[in-house]
Amino acid sequence: MHTVLRYLGTVAAVMLTVNIVPGISVSGGWTTVFLVAVVWSVIVMVIRPVLSILTLPITIITLGLFSFVLNALLFWAMTLVVSGFVVTGFLSALLGALVLSILTWLIEKIF
Repeated sequence: MHTVLRYLGTVAAVMLTVNIVPGISVSGGWTTVFLVAVVWSVIVMVIRPVLSILTLPITIITLGLFSFVLNALLFWAMTLVVSGFVVTGFLSALLGALVLSILTWLIEKIF
């Protein structure tokens, strides 16, 4: 049950991110939002830890700022996987990844 609540929290965070950040849009309704939440969960659990380890030297040199770039690139990469999810530009991806991460963290603290 806890996993279902965390997933629904991610769905809510995705929907809020789409509504808050300009340059991010979803066409296809709730199906696309649920699919974006699944893809983002997989990216956060599987791909991001591996890439964080591989880019550790760059992250250390940039005093941790490269982790924001990595999150933005992974957020933008969801547009390649999920049709109907559109991110226009790197700044929108950076802001979207930041907002989604903060909202997901806040929602997980509530549950």
